Amino acid sequence: MKNKDSKPGVNPDKNYRIAQITITFLFLCGFSFYLGSIFCSEKNRYFKRDATPVIQSHHDTRVAPLKIKNVEFAECSLDYQDYTPCTDPKRWKKYGKYRLTFMERHCPRMVDRKECLVPPPVGYKPPIRWPKSKGECWYRNVPYDWINNEKSNQHWLRKEGDKFFFPGGGTMFPNGVGAYVKLMQNLIPGMKNGTVRTAIDTGCGVASWGGDLLDHGILTISLAPRDNHEAQVQFALERDGIYLLEIHRILRPGGFWVLSGPPINYEHRWRGWNTTIEEQRSDYNKLKKSLTSMCFKLYNQKDDISVWQKSLDHSCYNKINSSSSPPKCDDSSEPDSGWYTPLRPCLNIPNQKFKLGLNSLPKWPNRLRPTPARISTVYNGNRGGFKHDNNKWKARVKHYKTLLPTLGSDQIRNVMDMNTLYGGFAATLIGSPVWVMNIISSYGSNSLGIVYDRGLIGTYHDWCEPFSTYPRTYDLLHLDGLFTAESHRCEMKYVLLEMDRILRPMGYAIVRESYYFIDAIATIAKGMRWDCEEHVTEYNIAKEKILICQKRLWYASDQ
Repeated sequence: MKNKDSKPGVNPDKNYRIAQITITFLFLCGFSFYLGSIFCSEKNRYFKRDATPVIQSHHDTRVAPLKIKNVEFAECSLDYQDYTPCTDPKRWKKYGKYRLTFMERHCPRMVDRKECLVPPPVGYKPPIRWPKSKGECWYRNVPYDWINNEKSNQHWLRKEGDKFFFPGGGTMFPNGVGAYVKLMQNLIPGMKNGTVRTAIDTGCGVASWGGDLLDHGILTISLAPRDNHEAQVQFALERDGIYLLEIHRILRPGGFWVLSGPPINYEHRWRGWNTTIEEQRSDYNKLKKSLTSMCFKLYNQKDDISVWQKSLDHSCYNKINSSSSPPKCDDSSEPDSGWYTPLRPCLNIPNQKFKLGLNSLPKWPNRLRPTPARISTVYNGNRGGFKHDNNKWKARVKHYKTLLPTLGSDQIRNVMDMNTLYGGFAATLIGSPVWVMNIISSYGSNSLGIVYDRGLIGTYHDWCEPFSTYPRTYDLLHLDGLFTAESHRCEMKYVLLEMDRILRPMGYAIVRESYYFIDAIATIAKGMRWDCEEHVTEYNIAKEKILICQKRLWYASDQ
């Protein structure tokens, strides 16, 4: 039936069903919201309760440690027992004699590098302990009769039974090195009171001079030309005096250069030098002229010793102009750059910003702890960071001694810190019977000046290359994060093989590294016949580990 308007009518049953569905829908939405709020609340409570486990799980899933296959290195042949890769006389013929370039550092190409273990000499024994080793060593450890035969009249050393003894003689020590050093102290009073702390000995022979200076609180870097014993003045005057310019560069203002031997005292000595008095007089005048032009003055002279002092102030340098010989170096010259930096025929003028003269630095040992002024030249260097570094190494060395009790005993004498910043490791060991060679990365912050300002010694190096020293030099090698910093530039195995070359049999290595590298280092070390133990750091830091390794004593199978 239709209504009077002829429009469809409204069905009451239909409206009822729509209302019922709407109410049900709203109820379900509300119920869902209620359940959702409960779930979210429980979820929040769950994650709050388990926040720490989740974070811990994140740390546990850090990058897995580097794993490498086991490796075993072959032995080098016995004729490699004194192998020095970058100063190898067998390769000298490849380089010209002009300006003695063949004697410079020439490292083999990567494809020519040896991947073998350098053997010790036949009959090698663990070295005699310090301080007895200052005066004697096992003949079989350095079996070279030629130096005993050629230098016997100069009393460099003498062979008795199975030992070499060092009586303290030398080319210029007819009365012994003790008398020589005593004369030097009379000529340079600063050697007696801590003013002079570091020294460099060029053409050192068997290092008797450096050994004696240890008794006077002076650390010496002894440089020996590889298998060469020419007169030192020839090195000084070669290359138009450019070697003297390098001596000037590395000396502090007020520092001393000492020359003994030809042409000093030529008036009385020339007959024994296979020369003429005219030649020696000419050499002496050339030397004097060169040194004067570099702002050295004759400080003192007696008998066979001549002492020259580098200028303490700038009064002399102010007189040097562009037409002088040698001229001042221009602004493109970096005086602190000493790694593969060509020698330049110009004079580096000391930086007036810092008081680096001998008369400005605290005397030894008071200069070891204060913050050096040059700290500001190091990236991010400051007084607070230097103090923190000192405290850090005190804690570390204390921990090292619990892991390696021989550290600080007479079993360890020659130590190298392979990648230091301020020499903190060496400074902490200053009371132990050791000396430490501090290595500053040629690719890192240039902080070598800080090391020397503290009264320590060191040099630059790039560990992607071999180090310039003989095999079996060091009793202990220490490295801190070296592979973390440098592994992107060269293979780890070459660095470790070089460590094996310069480490003595039965010597130790303290390797402090990221957990990522530790297993791989231990694997390579095992292939080099090292025994290693892994330890935690002093504060049990998860991201760092410590390896204490000892190199075994083995002998070449072809001997």
